[in-house]
Amino acid sequence: MRAISGLWRWRRNPLCRATDLAEAWVALAALVLILLAAPAAGALVGGSAQEALQRSVREQHEARRLVTATVVRKLDRSPLDADPETSTGRDLRNRVLADWTAPDGSEHQGPVLAGLKDPQQGDEFRIWTDRHGRMVARPLDSATASTHAVLAGFGAALAVGGLVEGGRRLIVWRMARRRYARWDQAWDRAGPDWGRTGTGS
Repeated sequence: MRAISGLWRWRRNPLCRATDLAEAWVALAALVLILLAAPAAGALVGGSAQEALQRSVREQHEARRLVTATVVRKLDRSPLDADPETSTGRDLRNRVLADWTAPDGSEHQGPVLAGLKDPQQGDEFRIWTDRHGRMVARPLDSATASTHAVLAGFGAALAVGGLVEGGRRLIVWRMARRRYARWDQAWDRAGPDWGRTGTGS
């Protein structure tokens, strides 16, 4: 920001170097790009993600069905399950053998994680399946999809802003290196006698 405000002050300043002015213009261009390009990129990415995710939500809700399963019997805990002494109070799911009827009318039986505190034979609970009765994950809901789209847009805006700022820093770094190289050449031309009385006379 100091370099940008310097554009106005340095425009007729005799001490202003061309590189100072160039750095200020680079900073101004970067600021304009960050203010315009980053939000535009975020809006484009967020809009595209929203459209794709909402389409996925519709497809999942069309393809997946909530069916009622009936407990046949409780199963022992799998060796891969969490230790009951260390599991949290949130883990209220038990492995059971269950029967269910698929949306296409076919009968199925298999091990299922049931959200029942103490499952008994004949208890009913709901599970998500595809049209053929194969168990699937719960479909994505519209609010979660929108949240993911907003995060994608925000991430894209940050990425564009970071790229612009990184480009600005790289350009300024190269300009500074060039300036230091010119200073070194000027010192070399001045020679070791620079500043001594009678030098160059």
